[in-house]
Amino acid sequence: MTKDDLYAIGDVARRTGLSVSAIRYYSDTEVIAPTCVTEAGYRLYDIRAIARLELIRTLRDLDAGLDDIRRLLDGRTSLHGLLAAHLDLVERQERDLRARRAVLRALVRQGGTPAQAVLMHRLVSLPDAERERLIDTFWNEVGEDLDVPAGFIEQLRTLRPRLPQDPTADQLEAWIELADLVQDEAFRGAVRCYLQDTYGRFPGRRLAAAPVGDFLHGEGKAIGEEISQAYRCGLPPDSPRAQELVARLAGATAEVFGGQATAASYDRLATAFLLAGTVRREESPDADRYDATHGRYLSLVARINGTPLRTGEEGPALFTWIATALRTVARREGEPGTPE
Repeated sequence: MTKDDLYAIGDVARRTGLSVSAIRYYSDTEVIAPTCVTEAGYRLYDIRAIARLELIRTLRDLDAGLDDIRRLLDGRTSLHGLLAAHLDLVERQERDLRARRAVLRALVRQGGTPAQAVLMHRLVSLPDAERERLIDTFWNEVGEDLDVPAGFIEQLRTLRPRLPQDPTADQLEAWIELADLVQDEAFRGAVRCYLQDTYGRFPGRRLAAAPVGDFLHGEGKAIGEEISQAYRCGLPPDSPRAQELVARLAGATAEVFGGQATAASYDRLATAFLLAGTVRREESPDADRYDATHGRYLSLVARINGTPLRTGEEGPALFTWIATALRTVARREGEPGTPE
């Protein structure tokens, strides 16, 4: 056979995987005409027509519309243009389906009412500006006349949800839960009481003071991440790099409280880390209260933002590692002749 050979519609169907009726339909709707029609009315197709029919089948399997396919075959659009436009449509449909799934899961889990269904659908569909307004209203009410250090609530306000343009189902479910919570008067009151009791008196009040807060969310956080990475990489606590990191931490900490790092301050900080490492989280009297209030807000924000909070399982071993490194530096700093 040569490329000029013609094939009957049954042969074309076997070659393309299309049904005979589908090939006839494409011919009748002028999507692709047969190469020729015999006097007896039989439709015949050449190799080029068969290749176009195979393309049509592929595009139909991808759910492309016949009008778009006709425009492609007529040369009024490119294959790239058609696929790009269809990809955009499919991605929008996928986002809509994820949103619906998130709403349905939440309703099934909660045994939702028709009113809740309407509310959850509205929450998923909120524009960015409206989501921001919900969070601002929450912090305005939680922080109103709260007796905590100046600027503390503004610092907490910066930890807010940023739902991405293409969220996962889990991110949508977390947003539905958070949006529902921040509008709940009882939840707002519980967060407010927790923050007042925790940061309205010593020692929390000192930790919430602006210099300490700025440090914990800025330089201290950055140093802490470097220390955690060094620990997870298996760096020995008495190595030069480990000592350099904890020395930076101790120096920055001392500076926040208006002092300078000394051998004694390294040792005190090491003792504090060792003490923190021996107190299991479940033994903390405020652990459950935190989890139900501010901690719940933070965990949902982390899920929405795609930055899950650490579980803290490595805490005791990490704190011991830091304490060992600090005491190594303390011994070094305390040696005679060591430069101040």
